[in-house]
Amino acid sequence: MALLKGDFTKEDPWRIFRIMSEFVDGFEELSNVKEAVSIFGSARANPSDKYYKIAEETAARLVKSGYSIITGAGPGIMEAANKGAKKAGGESIGLNILIPTMQKPNKYVTKLLEFKYFFCRKVMFAKYSKALIAFPGGYGTMDEFFEAITLVQTKRIDPFPIILVGSQYWKGLINWMEGTMLPHAMIHRSDLKIFSVTDTPQEIVSIINKFYK
Repeated sequence: MALLKGDFTKEDPWRIFRIMSEFVDGFEELSNVKEAVSIFGSARANPSDKYYKIAEETAARLVKSGYSIITGAGPGIMEAANKGAKKAGGESIGLNILIPTMQKPNKYVTKLLEFKYFFCRKVMFAKYSKALIAFPGGYGTMDEFFEAITLVQTKRIDPFPIILVGSQYWKGLINWMEGTMLPHAMIHRSDLKIFSVTDTPQEIVSIINKFYK
C-alpha cells in the first residue's frame, strides 16, 4: 500500500522528531512549574454536577496553599479545576491532547500546551505534579490513576499524594482490588496504601499539605 503524501503517522522515522519536539516544548514551558497538582476527571461533568463544584473549590483552595493546577485542558472536571485556579488568581495549566474527536481547551486555561502523543503528555503530568487527584471519570481518568500508582509501586518515581475523590463512586473498584486482586496475590496489602480516598476539598488539601510537612 502506497503511503499518502504527508501522511506523518506512517513515516515512523520522522515521528521521532515530532516526539522529541513535544518533550522539548513541554520541558521548556513547564520548567518553572515547581509546585503543581494535577486534577483529572470526567469531561462529561457539567457545572451542576456536585463533583464539578468540588473540583472547582479544591483547585481554589490549592492555589491559596501555594500550588498551581494542571489539567487535561478539556471540559467537565478539567474545566472546573482550571476555573477554580484562575478565579483564585493561580496558574491554570492545560495539557491538551489532539485526538480525532477534537478536544477544545476550556476558557479558564492560562498556560496551554498541546500534544499529539498521549505518552509525551503523561510524562509531563508525572514530572511536574506534586500530587495527583482523580475525580469520577472514565477510561482516561482510570489510565492516569493506574499509571501513577504503578510508577510509585515499582519505585520509578518517589511516593507522592494520589487521591481518589468520591468514595461512593470508587467503592466498587476499591472493593474489587481488596476482594479479588489481594486474595489472588496480584498486589500486596501495602499497595493499597499508595493512594487515599476522600470526599471534600478540605480533606484533599489537608492530605497534600500533611504529606509535604
